Amino acid sequence: MLLAEGNQSVGATFTLLGFSEYPDFQVPLLSVFLTIYIVTVVGNLGMIMIIRVSPRLHTPMYFFLSHLSFVDFCYSTTVTPKLLENLVVEDRTISFVGCIMQFFLACVCAVAETFMLAVMAYDRFVAVCNPLLYTVVMSQKLCALLVAGPYIWGIASSLTLTCFLLTLSFCGSNVINNFVCEHSVIVSVSCSDPYISQMLCFVIAIFNEVSSLVIIFTTYIFIFVTVIKMSSAGGRQKAFSTCASHLTAITIFHGTILFLYCVPNSQNSWLIVKIGSLFYTVVIPMLNPLIYSLRNKDVKESVRKLINHSIQFC
Repeated sequence: MLLAEGNQSVGATFTLLGFSEYPDFQVPLLSVFLTIYIVTVVGNLGMIMIIRVSPRLHTPMYFFLSHLSFVDFCYSTTVTPKLLENLVVEDRTISFVGCIMQFFLACVCAVAETFMLAVMAYDRFVAVCNPLLYTVVMSQKLCALLVAGPYIWGIASSLTLTCFLLTLSFCGSNVINNFVCEHSVIVSVSCSDPYISQMLCFVIAIFNEVSSLVIIFTTYIFIFVTVIKMSSAGGRQKAFSTCASHLTAITIFHGTILFLYCVPNSQNSWLIVKIGSLFYTVVIPMLNPLIYSLRNKDVKESVRKLINHSIQFC
């Protein structure tokens, strides 16, 4: 009813330009993005499967990692198939409902990933600073609540922004200079005043980024102080190794988002935003399982045992 009564643009269509300004690179880009998507799907679903079937990985750390992989899989699947389709067909249109749904799902995944990384930082804080109480503090109930939080807040944030987008009107040529329906590009083609929607998006984005980074920085300050006080060099190395993969994922994800916030208004800004959006919606979901598998001895050992078991079974 909200769609029908509050917005007369339900029948509108949008054109996602994507990378159409580079016609000679459509086939190479299709090959690259298809490869990235296959690696993303195999990597994230494989990580979830390995964690579920390996008893040694049934710990809070890997419980959170499995949900991060699930979010990354959903994030990539929300964006990449439409990107691949637009590289193949000439008709790059997407319906109003389709565009809004893509934004809603992508926003849920982005917010959920932001706070899932913060939850994983808290998990590392407890593991390093209170190792003897780790299994007591990180109970199944607390882990479930910590995982539910990012999903619930992601849905609430996305639903709020989506409802305000539905109050906007769209008319004439709705050409979106991007490959994905993001908030900024949707409001840019609106023929009504998007000020309230833009300010709301700005406030929610700043709150999410600042609050998650405060959690991450605070936990890692305590971790760093604890590690420095350790008398054993082996203990320090083990503590740093458990945090290395997580710090790498945080740096890539938040570094990309902060870079996009700092993009100046210029003729090249849309290209920079497009490349940045491509990185955190398509590339990062592929990188996370690689980061956690290549730098993690437990995961590599579990993969090795699983492969050996499969070979023996065959």
